[in-house]
Amino acid sequence: MARLSGKTVAILATHGFEQSELEHPREALAQAGATVHVVSPETDDITAWKGSDWGGKVAVDRPLKLADAGEYDALVLPGGQINPDILRTKPEAVDFLREIWRAGKPVAAICHGPWMLVEAGIARGRKLTSYPSIRTDVQNAGGHWEDGEVVVDEGLVTSRNPDDLPAFSEKLIEEIEAGHSYSRAA
Repeated sequence: MARLSGKTVAILATHGFEQSELEHPREALAQAGATVHVVSPETDDITAWKGSDWGGKVAVDRPLKLADAGEYDALVLPGGQINPDILRTKPEAVDFLREIWRAGKPVAAICHGPWMLVEAGIARGRKLTSYPSIRTDVQNAGGHWEDGEVVVDEGLVTSRNPDDLPAFSEKLIEEIEAGHSYSRAA
C-alpha cells in the first residue's frame, strides 16, 4: 500500500512559481500515493519561472474559489519571487492557508513561500527557514529563522531553495504519513 494512499494535498500557486518547487513535491507526493491538486486564483494554466525566464505551464486542477480547505490533508506553498508575492495580496489565498493551518494539518513552504506564512500570521513563534533574502521578513514577523536544509516545527515544513527539494518533499511526506493533528491558531 502506498504511504499516502487516501490523502489529498493542495499545492497553492499562481503565475511565477518556481517550476521545480511545484513539480518536485507534486511528483514525490503522487509517487507516495497522494492525490495532488494544483489550486490557484487562476482558472486556466499557470506559468512557471525557471532560472532567469518563464518556464513551462501547469494545469490548474481546482480554482481557488471552488477549493474547500477541508478536503485537503496538507498544503504546499512553492516559492519563486513572483508567486508568493502575488498570492499574499489575495485574501482568499491567505484565508485558504489559514483554514488548513487552523485545522492542524501539515503546511510546507519553500524558498519565498514563507512570505505566505508571514502574511497569514503563521510565522510568529515558529522555527522555519526560507530563501536567505526574506530572512529579515520572517524574523520581523516573529519567526525563528534557521539556516537548514529542512526545518520542521509541529507540521510546518520549510526549506531554503531548489537544492533542498529532496529533503523537503520527504519531510512533508513523513508529516502527512504520521497523521498528527496539531492544535493551532493564526
